[in-house]
Amino acid sequence: MSMGSLTKVGVITGGGTGIGRAVALALAGEGYSVVVAGRRREPLDATAAEGSKLGARVQGVPTDVGDPQSVKALFAKTTEMFGRLDLLFNNAGSGAPPLPLEDLTYEQWSAVVDANLTGAFLCTQEAIKVMKSQQPRGGRIVNNGSISAHAPRPNSAPYTATKHAITGLTKSTSLDCRKYDIACGQIDIGNAATEMTQRMVEGVLQANGDIEVEPRINVEDVARAVVYMASLPLDTNVQFMTVMATKMPFIGRG
Repeated sequence: MSMGSLTKVGVITGGGTGIGRAVALALAGEGYSVVVAGRRREPLDATAAEGSKLGARVQGVPTDVGDPQSVKALFAKTTEMFGRLDLLFNNAGSGAPPLPLEDLTYEQWSAVVDANLTGAFLCTQEAIKVMKSQQPRGGRIVNNGSISAHAPRPNSAPYTATKHAITGLTKSTSLDCRKYDIACGQIDIGNAATEMTQRMVEGVLQANGDIEVEPRINVEDVARAVVYMASLPLDTNVQFMTVMATKMPFIGRG
């Protein structure tokens, strides 16, 4: 991609660590200008520095995706810096402590809903506003679902409920935004090797009450899948894609 007006621009939430960081760097490697958003400045700056080594423009913008004003500021800053928006990767997310459902506090539930669901909704709204009014028109939104959008782990009600809800948001966005040349798809990821899944190396609780070590996959392989989705022309969409550790307990429930 040439620099200048034809450079594609991506916003990645949760871009300081894990999957978000890997996707930001993979897009930078493809010549995208990338804005990485997240709560903590340090990891964002580290991702930006790494991306800049690839010759791309990568900028960190501290953002609380659950806060409407913070999200508005993120997208205003993006268009101010880069002039357009071609890709939003809704990736920011967190889980509650692994407690029995009836013992979760309202605050623990709300924190996960704000980050995982409301955050994706607010970012989607702002992205649509930019994408439908720019020239050339349109863009792509990719939502990070999860294997938890299909099947829960034990003691994960807030995370599982929000990830099932992301599937509904993906479908609604896809339907409501066709008329603006905005494509929306979802990637459901199983056991990417990041900080978030580190505990799987020690063993995690299974549905039958056993503790099992689970296989994990290289986060770069996940990033490649997102780059593929992003690389398609806007008349083509990957609606849903599942990328998972081949031998993780999911298919056949074990």
